[in-house]
Amino acid sequence: MSQFDWPALMRAGFVGLRLQPAQFWDLTPAELQLMLGAGAAAPLRRDGLDALMQAFPDRGAIDEGSTQ
Repeated sequence: MSQFDWPALMRAGFVGLRLQPAQFWDLTPAELQLMLGAGAAAPLRRDGLDALMQAFPDRGAIDEGSTQ
């Protein structure tokens, strides 16, 4: 028995990613997983953005509430 759900993978490749059959069959399983978003990092949340903005402030940016 195959470890891959071929109907679901083919549907994702042909319908979701709009790949041509030759493109789909030329992919390695790792490439297909990457294209389907497997292992993708979680989206940046507001607290993460705030931490980045604190660590790397824009140079010369006008602060909120300033009168420049």
